[in-house]
Amino acid sequence: MIKDMNQIKKIALGIVIGLITFGIAINIFNTTQASLLGLIAFLVTLWTNEGLPLAVVSLLPIILFPAFDILNTKTTAVNYSNPIIFLFLGGFLLAIAVEKSKLHIWIADKVLGFFPNTPRAMIFSLALTSGLLSSILSNTTTALLLMSIALFITEDVKLKMRFALAVAYGASVGGILTPIGTPPNLILLGVMQEHGMEVIPFFQWIWMVAPLSLLMLITVSLILSIGVKNAPVQRKAEKASLNKDQKKILFLMGALIILLLLNAPMQPYWGGLGLSEPGILLGIGLILFVPPFNVLDWMEDKNNIPYRIMFLFGAGFSIAKAFSATGLAEEVASYLIVMTELRPLFLLLSVAALITFTTEITSNTALISIMLPVIYSVAEQTGINTTLFMMVATLCASYAFMLPIATPPNAIAMSSGVVDVKTMLKYGVILNLAGIALIVVIAEYFWKGIL
Repeated sequence: MIKDMNQIKKIALGIVIGLITFGIAINIFNTTQASLLGLIAFLVTLWTNEGLPLAVVSLLPIILFPAFDILNTKTTAVNYSNPIIFLFLGGFLLAIAVEKSKLHIWIADKVLGFFPNTPRAMIFSLALTSGLLSSILSNTTTALLLMSIALFITEDVKLKMRFALAVAYGASVGGILTPIGTPPNLILLGVMQEHGMEVIPFFQWIWMVAPLSLLMLITVSLILSIGVKNAPVQRKAEKASLNKDQKKILFLMGALIILLLLNAPMQPYWGGLGLSEPGILLGIGLILFVPPFNVLDWMEDKNNIPYRIMFLFGAGFSIAKAFSATGLAEEVASYLIVMTELRPLFLLLSVAALITFTTEITSNTALISIMLPVIYSVAEQTGINTTLFMMVATLCASYAFMLPIATPPNAIAMSSGVVDVKTMLKYGVILNLAGIALIVVIAEYFWKGIL
């Protein structure tokens, strides 16, 4: 009975927060847009206070969006079959096979053997490895490849949480390091080409962004290390030799990494193989059920697949679609024009904060696709540094650390079972603010003389 009452209170809190948000928003936006913001507040509250199971809350948009005339059922439900979800499924099947065969113990010893065997060093090494990989692979793929390793370095639950977040946050931080690291970067280059602007050369981009990425990786590591005793991490001893299943999985992982590297698009600099990355990951995952591999068995392993996180992805994509369909994204973007009366530094700070916190509840790709043309138009009208402001907006779109729906790596960290929404929110707020500050300072005092 007490448990039921607590659950009812949590749901009631979500409804109250949703209604308050709607009441405030109706004075600024139209009814549909205000309803969407109220529903998002309701969903985020339930995700945070766990008033309902994560999977249940994540499926609510299919009911609520049509009920409030935001999106119809078909338009909402189709987001639950987004290709990213199948990329996640394929990667997680590989992670299940790694865990089942205990290959992660061998990999952890090999990869992390280069660093001191302490929690702080492990946090930094995981963040750094994740960041470097995500500069050439998608952040989703990177997080999937490293998460199973991170979770089995230690048996300490609190350290598991920090290691999982180090992988997730490192993937987001490193994605900005190259023009091909994350979709918003490529969208920026496309918009620049479309408007006849000089495209930032590949290696100039890296040179400009490397200090930001390094400082942010250090910041992530330091914040996640707060309160950690730097006693040696007790890891299982390295196996003398690999068994048959481990060799099969290692072969597939090697083939996957090579294929992903060959497939990585370098446009507008050079092209890749042109294969579907979700298709590659899902294909590798399904091969694990097929002879001669036969590492996974559906009846044994199906319960290990985190369907709740797949629903969470669907909810995030549905919210992003609703932002575009209701015109809310364009409405938010229009407020940038009002901000142009601010001094350039404060305008830069306002743009960074707006993008960073808006991308927490909508797709960074969708958001930046809408915002960049608006920022270009505003810059042209006011004479501000167009490239600088577009660059800041693009990078801020990748720095969302607060919510599991903000980025796929955040959702993957949630799927590990060692991270809850409250914890992610606590660290995420600090890292969002740190990201905004670092991007604005570097843009003002370093990029300004280059762009």
